[in-house]
This record gives sequence, structure tokens and C-alpha cells, in this order.
Amino acid sequence: MAGRAAEGASGPAPTARRILAPLALAQFICSFAGSNMNVMINDISEDLDTTVQGVQVAITIFLLVMAALMIPGGKLTDTWGRKRCLVAGLLIYGVGAVLSAVAPGLGVLILGNSVLEGVGTALLIPPVYILTTLLFTDTASRARAFGAIMAMGGVGAAAGPLIGGLITSAISWRAAFVFQALVIVVIVLLSRHIDDPLPPDPARPFDTVGAVLSAAGLVLLVTGILAVDDNGWLALGLLLAGALVLAGFFAWVRRRERSGREALLSTDLFRDRTSNLGLVTQNAQWLMLMGVSFTVAAYLQVVRGYDAVETGVIFTAATLGILASSLAAEKLARRRAQRTLIMAGFVVTLVGIAALLVLVARQPGAWAFAPGLLLIGLGLGVMLTPSVNVVQSCFPETQQGEISGLSRSVSNLGSSLGTAVAGTILVAGLTKGAYAVAMAALAVVGLGGLTAAALLPRTGRPRA
Repeated sequence: MAGRAAEGASGPAPTARRILAPLALAQFICSFAGSNMNVMINDISEDLDTTVQGVQVAITIFLLVMAALMIPGGKLTDTWGRKRCLVAGLLIYGVGAVLSAVAPGLGVLILGNSVLEGVGTALLIPPVYILTTLLFTDTASRARAFGAIMAMGGVGAAAGPLIGGLITSAISWRAAFVFQALVIVVIVLLSRHIDDPLPPDPARPFDTVGAVLSAAGLVLLVTGILAVDDNGWLALGLLLAGALVLAGFFAWVRRRERSGREALLSTDLFRDRTSNLGLVTQNAQWLMLMGVSFTVAAYLQVVRGYDAVETGVIFTAATLGILASSLAAEKLARRRAQRTLIMAGFVVTLVGIAALLVLVARQPGAWAFAPGLLLIGLGLGVMLTPSVNVVQSCFPETQQGEISGLSRSVSNLGSSLGTAVAGTILVAGLTKGAYAVAMAALAVVGLGGLTAAALLPRTGRPRA
């Protein structure tokens, strides 16, 4: 409970900073892991004797495992406790990072990076958002805390190509995973200052069947998207199977609720219109961020022949944009309504995508990417924090485990879909035309997110 006492109008006290530092750093390293491999495509494919599509599959599986297990991970926090889940996730992630660093082939890399790091992330990320919501109770302090966490998450995703590129060029792509393992050690040490504000309930039942159904449905959906390029009929079959499994999951949840048993995910979470619209905006934001990251990184390396560090340097523009706007989250939250910030973020991001299409087509130089990436970074940084705050603040403390798992699952599903959709279009034909089609598809997603944001209530701030 130290975090509650440490809040103040003038800024976070030292105790609050000690609590917030490991939480923000945890979000940073998970976002970093989702994007830093984008600049290692050529290096990994050559070293492990695989293809660009093989590396894309590894990246997508990592994001997919996170999305599929995030809801069960959020639910487990009630049974195991939030801090215990956080530490367990960090340790599993660290083992996966070390295994990836010594991987002799693509299969071991997928086991370490895609599976173990994905499982670890699914366990550690829900506690980050639950603890933040529970420890920072008023709107200003919560906006400040979420602003720091989302800033680190956005910077991790945007700076991943730069940091990964520098490490890859200076040492090896394997050293990037050693870097992740070292950061995990730091987070574990810093997390000693965190006290769980709610006691765990070991007797609380866990819906195993629901967990299997939800994970299987999400896996089938994204796998179907990945299969579009290879076999259209297989892709259609997988997509239909995924939809049927998810329908079965919701039927199972309703049946458990009617019988008075606790389900993996309460249907009450979907009865709040504001939360539902906020979840749509979160999915669209991360889909665009990871989709743009993979598309631009793959195009620069495979089509234009840039190395890892050159590709990473170009992404510095996006990193600066996200950092600048995310760090201003607290001030923006006081001056503008959440709906206004989210809508503005989508508009700026769409302008950035348009700039990437127009300038890249007219200018052969690498710096033609900079204005668009800067605008995308600014736009995403503006809306990441209010979208999370809108969703988390719609529910009481007793439902924070469920909504945190659902929120992070929706966001990570957006990340995996961004890599899958844009990557599938790009890998299908690494040409100038394929790049434009991929970016146009991401723009359509942005328009959908903008529409959802426009439908949010016009109230100044979300319920606390």
C-alpha cells in the first residue's frame, strides 16, 4: 500500500518512483522484444539458415502466445497474487532470453523467444496494469503512472529496432537476447520494493476449459491470417475454426455463469460500452504500431539493402515521437478529454502513414521515412495512455484482474495481427507495390480505430 501513500499533486514521491520503475521497465522489455527482431531479419535468417518468412513466423508466434495467454495470466493473479505472477513471469522470460541467445536453429529460437518469452510476458504484464490501477487511485496520479508505463512500452517498441540494430551490428543478434536477460535481472531486483495491495486467494477456482478454448481460438485466427499467402483454403478453414472455437468459448462462459460458477472471463466486462470502444482503440493502436514497424523494417532491409543499424537509426524518429507525447500524458490528461486525445492520436497517426506512402514513393533516400515515423510516434504516444486509462477505470478493484488480462490480450492480439497482416502482404511480394498495399491496409485499421474513438462518451474523464 506504499504506492497509495506516496501519491501527491506535485509529482510522484520517491516511494512511488521505486514502485513504478520496475513496472515501467517490465513493459519496456516486453515491447522491445516484440520489435527488436525486425532489424535482425537478414542476420538471423543467414545465421540459422532460414528465410524472412521464418523470422516473421517467430515474431508472430511470440506476439500470439502473449495474446492467447494474457486472459488466463490476468486471472491467475487473483489466485497466485499479483507480485508472485510478476516475478514468475520475469523468471520464465529470462530463461527464454538465454535460450534464444544460444539457439542453434529456428526451432530453438521459437521455443526460447516465441514460447517461453511469450508465456513469461503473459504472466508479468497483467500484474503491471493491475498494480498500477490499485496503487495509484486518483485520476491524476494514475494518468501519471500509466503515462510512464505506456511511454516505456512505446519507446521499447519504437526503439527496439535501433537498440537491436546497434547491438547486432556491434556484436551479434544473439547479444540482443543477452541484453534482455540482463534487464530482467534488474527488474527482479527492483521489484523487491513492490507490496501486493490485495492478498491472493488460492481457493479461487480457475476455469481451465475456458483458458484452453480462448487460447485455441486466438491461435487459430492468427494462424489463418499467416496461411493466406500459402494456401487460401487452409487459411479460410483456420479462420472459420477459430471463430467457432471462440463462439464455443463464450457459450462455455455463459453456461458457467448461469450455473453460479466463476468463469475465465465475466460477460459483464463486455456490457460497458465505453470499455468496449476503448478496447477497439487499443487493438487498432498496437496493430498499427507493430504493423508499421515490421513493414518498414523488412522493406528497408530486404528491398533497399540496409543493414540492422541503419534500419534502427531510421526508427529513431518514431522513438522520439512516442517518448515526447507519452511523457506529456499527465499534462494532456488534465487539459483534454480522453476521447479528444484518442481521436487526435489516430488523426496524427493516419497523417504519418500517408506521409510514409507519399514521401517514400517520391524520394529514394532513407530519410523520406523520418517525417512519417515521427508523426506515427507522436500520434500513438498521445493515445496509448488514455485508451488504457479509459478501459481500466471502468471497473472496480474486484475486476481488475479480469479486465487487465482482457485489455492486454486485445492489445497483444493487435500486435500479432499487425505483424501477421502487414507481414503477409509484404512477404508475399517484397516490392514497392506490396509496401504500399501493406501501409494502406494499416491506414484502414486506423480509420476503424478513429471511428471507435469518435463514439466514446464526451465526458471529460473516465470513471475512477
